[in-house]
Amino acid sequence: MEWMEWYNNLAKPVWTPAPATIGMIWQILYPIIAVSFGFVFWRTIRGQLQRRTALIFAVNLTANLLFTPLMFGLRNLPLATADILIVWATIIGMAATIWKHHRWVAFAQIPYFVWVSIATVLQLSITVMNWSPS
Repeated sequence: MEWMEWYNNLAKPVWTPAPATIGMIWQILYPIIAVSFGFVFWRTIRGQLQRRTALIFAVNLTANLLFTPLMFGLRNLPLATADILIVWATIIGMAATIWKHHRWVAFAQIPYFVWVSIATVLQLSITVMNWSPS
């Protein structure tokens, strides 16, 4: 079964956004993420930010990139849910960590945080509605 067929067959809340909407939202967010994360990584490489400041951004980016293989490759709802919770929590940590250095980077995470909050509730709902321990 292809991943899209698998996803379409999952029980989902009635408010689940259409896949095209989800894709459009990420098309808006990825440039914001690229610019703000790139800025943090560049400043860290140049020695203008401590490595621990960039570490939480790196953890977030890694967890964000792992979501699709976990959810649609492995089709592991609990693991994908744990992953998105890491994404969500690290956005808060990123904003808190960068706030005193570059507030615009913290503010730039607001749309990302809003969307990931919605996506987290969606993922938790899908997991509860479909997962049964074996």
